Amino acid sequence: MPIKVSKVTKVSKITKVRKSKGQALTRAITPAKRSGLKRASATKSTSKKPVNATKRSIGPSAEVFNISGKREGNISLPSEIFGAKVNKKLLAQALHIYFVNRSAHHGSAKTRSEVRGGGAKPWRQKGTGRARAGSRRSPLWVGGAKALGPKPRKTVLTLPKKMKRQSLISALCTKAQNNEIKIVSNFEKIPPKTKIVANFLQKTQQKGSTLFVISAKNNNVILATRNLQKVLLNTADGLNTFEVIKNQNLIFTKEALQALSVQFAKKVEREAKT
Repeated sequence: MPIKVSKVTKVSKITKVRKSKGQALTRAITPAKRSGLKRASATKSTSKKPVNATKRSIGPSAEVFNISGKREGNISLPSEIFGAKVNKKLLAQALHIYFVNRSAHHGSAKTRSEVRGGGAKPWRQKGTGRARAGSRRSPLWVGGAKALGPKPRKTVLTLPKKMKRQSLISALCTKAQNNEIKIVSNFEKIPPKTKIVANFLQKTQQKGSTLFVISAKNNNVILATRNLQKVLLNTADGLNTFEVIKNQNLIFTKEALQALSVQFAKKVEREAKT
């Protein structure tokens, strides 16, 4: 006859096994090991960082020069503008739109209504053995019109405001990563002399095209830079992605850098409200 085992006996066996395992574990841990475990737990608790600790984002730095070309030190650039992640796809899309808008379509071919002649029918409809012809302006004839020819047109592509702002940030970030951004002090107070800007570029060893960014329109700065080759001038409000990428060197004045950060902060606040 098979022997039936009750549930009570099973539970008692399991509890006995568990008690025996617990006794073995307590025997294995010696008092010395227990003190070591307590010390390890204490060190772990003290090494934990506070939860409410805030991380400050530090942006890239740029060299600062005075108008005579002497280095005055470094300055940290705003991280929200110059320290963001570069979006290469958006940057390529923005540059493509700038290239398309710059290209002009001036080609023009005459249609049947614009070609001279063709008033009379060349020959009668039937009886000559020739193909039917109604006008000398036909595209099949020599000297006739052009079928589906080009016409002057204007193509304008646009980017949304947020995408345009982000593409400009990506362009500025690429310049900051390549150390192609410099800061100049007291640049907007110079007299209208080209020699001052030329000496500054020579002493700072700026090779290639250079873009000066100022805070607002300044007639003295315009007169001092307009006769120099590969030197452009723009304000912080009119800065765009194409100009930043096109020029090799980007030189900000301190006032322009401050105006650019204020401008971006206002745009972010405006978008947050909407």
